[in-house]
Amino acid sequence: MSKKLCEGRVAIVTGAARGIGREHALALAAHGARVVVNDLGTGRDGHGRDLSAAEEVVDEIRRAGGEAVANGDDVSDWEGAARLVSSTVEHFGALHALVNNAGILRDRMLVNMEESEWDAVIRVHLKGSFAPMRHAAAYWRNLQKQTGEPAGGRIINTSSSSGVYGNIGQANYGAAKAGIAGLTIIAARELKRYGVTVNALCPHAQTRMTESIRERTPEEIEARHPRWISPVVVWLASAHSGDVTGRMFEVGGGILSAMEGWHRGPSAEPVDDPERIGPILQDLARRARRNADMKGKDLD
Repeated sequence: MSKKLCEGRVAIVTGAARGIGREHALALAAHGARVVVNDLGTGRDGHGRDLSAAEEVVDEIRRAGGEAVANGDDVSDWEGAARLVSSTVEHFGALHALVNNAGILRDRMLVNMEESEWDAVIRVHLKGSFAPMRHAAAYWRNLQKQTGEPAGGRIINTSSSSGVYGNIGQANYGAAKAGIAGLTIIAARELKRYGVTVNALCPHAQTRMTESIRERTPEEIEARHPRWISPVVVWLASAHSGDVTGRMFEVGGGILSAMEGWHRGPSAEPVDDPERIGPILQDLARRARRNADMKGKDLD
C-alpha cells in the first residue's frame, strides 16, 4: 500500500524494543505515525533494565525518515504510565493511538507457582495495560470536552490464546490475558461516548517470548513472523477504524479471524435442590460446546 494510513497521528507502543512490539513501531512509522517506543529493556522474565534496545528501534525509524522517541517508563507503575502519556502529548502535541504490548513470562505449573511469579505477571500484563489506558482515556475525555468533537482515540490491547483458550503451565499469564480481553470489552463500551475505540489482538508469533516453547518448521516460523500481525495494528490505529470496537482479532500463524466471546449455551429451568440439580448440570455440561484447545478447536 502506498497510502500512509496513520499520517499525522501519534502512537505509543509499549514493549516496543523487540519482537511484536518492534514490528508494530516500525509499521506504524512506515505509515506516517510519530511513535513513542516504550520499553524497559528487561529480559523475558521481567528482570533487568536497558533502554538501548528501544533506542535502536528509534534510530531505525529515523534512518527511514520517520519520527520517534524512546521512553523507559514502567507502564505497570501508576505514575510511570501517567508520565508516558503526558510526555507523549508534550513532545508531539497529541496522542491518537495506544498499543499495549508489554509483557513478561514466568511460567510454572499451578502447584509450583510462587506468589511473586503470579504478582509480577499480573502486574506487567494486566495493570500494565490498564494504567496507560486509564491515563490515555482521561486525556481523550478532556480533549473532547475542550473541542466538542469526538477524540478519535484508538486503543489496541494484546491478549493471548493462553488467556482465551487456556494453556497448561501459564495460570498467571493466561489469567492476565483473559483479564485483558474482559478489560477491552468493558473499556470499548465506556469510551465509545468519547469517540474512542478499544480492540485487542490474540497474536501468534515467533519471538523470544515463545521460541523456547517448542521446535517449529521454517514454514511455521515464517507464518508466525510479526509482520503478519502489525498490519492489523496499523489499520486499527488509523482514523479509518472508527466503526470497529470491542473486538478481538486472532492473527498470525496463518490465521486472521474475528473471535467470538462467551455466549449462553444450553439452559434449563432453575432448581433450588442440590440433589435434583446434579443430573441437570451433568446434562447441560454434556450438551454444551466443549472448550477450545490452543488451536481454537474443540477439545477431544
